[in-house]
Amino acid sequence: MRALILALAAAAPLLAGAHTPEAVVPAASLWRWNLAPWLVFLLLAAAAAYGVGLRRLWRNAGRGRGVSWQQAGAFAVGWLALVAALVSPLDPLGSRLFSAHMVQHELLMVVAAPLMVIGRPLATWTWALSPAQRRIVGRWFQARGWAGLWSALTDPLVAWALHALALWAWHIPAAFDAALLHEGWHILQHVSFLGTALFFWWAVLGHDPRGRYGPGHSAAYLFTTMLHTAALGALLSLAPTPWYARYIPLTGALGFDPLEDQQLGGLVMWVPAGLAYVIAALAVIGQMLTRVRA
Repeated sequence: MRALILALAAAAPLLAGAHTPEAVVPAASLWRWNLAPWLVFLLLAAAAAYGVGLRRLWRNAGRGRGVSWQQAGAFAVGWLALVAALVSPLDPLGSRLFSAHMVQHELLMVVAAPLMVIGRPLATWTWALSPAQRRIVGRWFQARGWAGLWSALTDPLVAWALHALALWAWHIPAAFDAALLHEGWHILQHVSFLGTALFFWWAVLGHDPRGRYGPGHSAAYLFTTMLHTAALGALLSLAPTPWYARYIPLTGALGFDPLEDQQLGGLVMWVPAGLAYVIAALAVIGQMLTRVRA
């Protein structure tokens, strides 16, 4: 799983696909697909590597062993969520509508990230390498510096804190407007959301081989994440005025009320995104109860 985090971290500036608002354009031009060659290549390469690695793994271990059919399906859906967030018309639409931008972010954080973690793509991608390449990668990951950094970033409390910090910090009006205005800041915003979400879901879904924390801790981190994201969503939904000045003329040019657009975006974070954390927490608790009964 570690190689996926590194690959995504390296590719995130490209995958982020910053959409800095420019001059107001006709609404019809927003319904275009982002078919940038580098983006299409990275997404197809990720899917191809997973497919090759899965085929080799199953050829050696047997179909459904090592990585189950369900896990492979989770990766496929997570990959499609990345396509929806970064390639579909949602990307240009998010440069004019805050609500569309929020849907894009939630697809990255509560759909693509957990499903890709469940799909075990790093382990699967490793099988796409030759035996010699796998040995080189293994030695690199076992190096003391990387092992210590990985241990820190995948600690559930650290991962929870980093994800919460990224979420709240980027929704400060000055930071969010800067991300809309400057491409580099917007890239960093997407990297922060996707990267911290990957570490968060890795930690709470029980991928820590040393078992530093149990399912009860994971459920607590999931529920508290639901609470603070719901609080932020509520603040956005109940605000009496728009928070983000950059969106006001752009949203208005499309015939939408900027405040209502912000309220809709807040509801996206408040309800469906919050529900994802609740479902995950209940699933973790269910697994814990199953083990106790066994």
